[in-house]
Amino acid sequence: MEHEFKEKIAIIGGGPAGCVCAYFLQDYFDVTVFDKNLPLKTLLPTGGGRCNLAPAEYDFKTLAHNYPRGEKFLYSVFSKFGVTETLDFFQKIGVETYTQPDGRIFPTSNNSSDVRKKILNALNVEFITDNIKKIDGNFNLYGEKNSYKFDIVVIATGGHSSFEMLKSLGHNIILPKPSLVGLKTDKLFTSGITLKNITAKFSKNQITDDLLFTHQGISGPLAYKISSLMARENFPYEIILDFVGHDIDLQELFNKNPHKTLKNLLSDFIPKSIITTLTEYSDINCCDINSKMRENILKNLREFHLKITGTVTGGETVTAGGVDLDEINPKTMMSKMVPNLYFCGEVLNIDGFCGGYNLQNCWATAFVAAQGIINSYRSNV
Repeated sequence: MEHEFKEKIAIIGGGPAGCVCAYFLQDYFDVTVFDKNLPLKTLLPTGGGRCNLAPAEYDFKTLAHNYPRGEKFLYSVFSKFGVTETLDFFQKIGVETYTQPDGRIFPTSNNSSDVRKKILNALNVEFITDNIKKIDGNFNLYGEKNSYKFDIVVIATGGHSSFEMLKSLGHNIILPKPSLVGLKTDKLFTSGITLKNITAKFSKNQITDDLLFTHQGISGPLAYKISSLMARENFPYEIILDFVGHDIDLQELFNKNPHKTLKNLLSDFIPKSIITTLTEYSDINCCDINSKMRENILKNLREFHLKITGTVTGGETVTAGGVDLDEINPKTMMSKMVPNLYFCGEVLNIDGFCGGYNLQNCWATAFVAAQGIINSYRSNV
């Protein structure tokens, strides 16, 4: 396609959002992507190396409901570029996909490197390895290696950097907090044990998902959702776990199985190692229990109180926080404070649950930012 405009655009950040934004802009503008690392390096570990591209949720409001921060902002974004548009984009660049029974969408190659290669092969833009430290009001960019001049700037730096630079332009930054991370607990269970469909109650929330016990506390989908919903809460806070999801008549079980120990009786419902820990915290002797002890163990099976004391550091890839959404136009992704300054991806105060939601945010806001730029220049010619 012939270029319609000659303006120079800088995209700061060569991750998923930055590269996809460049793709949608490259036929119209002179686009340069800046990153201090290799482009799309951050895509490689996503989905456990398989690249969970998106969730199979096609209603834009239901899709947006899976973002603890950014839900209403994303209504406009996802109405323009939802999961259907995401799949169309990937098919266009040669990435075939499939949907798992749990609703997660992956490339048929099950390989993040393949997705990275296909996106980069679809790009015809200049990449510059430089760490941009400063932008002034005239869109002069100052990096560690050189300085540059552009007409339009798109910020796509992710959720871990560039915030001081953006503050200097007058933007308010919501302090980033770890999200989708393992949690440290005051009580510890046998590490490596996974329980299916465990319900947790906390604050005003009640959610059910799989739970993994670690040497520091809890992890897995349930813990990640808790960490996301409670990302801005102070530690410690308490959660209540339901290990079985239904009532158990312990006396009836004893009557039918008089020679079985408590551990063997309950092993039909949860692993023995979990039972051992529960009885320790319930102050119960497995060999000789009375009615009060039975009530205690049953209560802990259905309402086990666990104190969350902090997050497990070192593994977080998603943060809750970033550029204040009140300062961004969701229809164009342009700053309300600085004309011709645009944003996309996790640099914004948007974060979703596990399951492809955070990449979907990247693809969608990248498209809307690109269309916002294109439409702005079309209206002025």
